[in-house]
Amino acid sequence: MNDELDLLIESAASAWRERDASGRVVPPPAWWDLAPDARMLAFEAQVETRELERVADRDGFSGTVRAVLARLESP
Repeated sequence: MNDELDLLIESAASAWRERDASGRVVPPPAWWDLAPDARMLAFEAQVETRELERVADRDGFSGTVRAVLARLESP
């Protein structure tokens, strides 16, 4: 892969997600810049990253699980 594609995939695979004005999660801008086959690579990178997060977390939670729990606990 080339550096630009690697950066787009890494950006799309990160756990951080922007929210719109109503609070809905929106795809990262990099997602729209990826071709369909590169989106599959980004998805696979997301799966691998979440697994690493679960292994590293003392409770076995991924960053996604932590983010959901935080939103459920906030007023």
